[in-house]
Amino acid sequence: MSKLDLFSFVPFQLNRLAAEVSAALAIEYQQRYGLDIPGWRILATLGFRDDACTAQFISQCTRTHKSTISRAVTTLLERELIERVENEDDRRELRLRLTRKGRALYHELVPRLKRREQEILSCLSPRERDHLAEALGKIERHLNLIQASHEQDELPPAKPRLSVG
Repeated sequence: MSKLDLFSFVPFQLNRLAAEVSAALAIEYQQRYGLDIPGWRILATLGFRDDACTAQFISQCTRTHKSTISRAVTTLLERELIERVENEDDRRELRLRLTRKGRALYHELVPRLKRREQEILSCLSPRERDHLAEALGKIERHLNLIQASHEQDELPPAKPRLSVG
């Protein structure tokens, strides 16, 4: 039986990098703005879009459990950063969108997070950054993940989540 070097096992490397990068970015919005990771994911998804979307869509495209998104939605509603609106096509469905206050916060945070992203990626050449983005996109497409938060609320069939170490 062969052994597994955990530190060269790509799923573990991706998980570890994701946790570290997420924590580094969270400092930008937690301390100054009182947002947690799920709250930021909701703001980021809604801020990128031109239209409202469902909490279910946000849960699916950010790979965040629906109960975690639900709690964050409640907090963001209380802080008046997001609001619920009826779906014009189906009045039974409520969608989420940023309020004016939420959009202002989003626009204040984005440059800070983009600068932090550049600091994190500064060890890579521009070509390496392009290759990394291309490779990550290829893996996401292979796993049938939603590629952009501006896609319609057409959810792909649920796939089991990979458990990485």
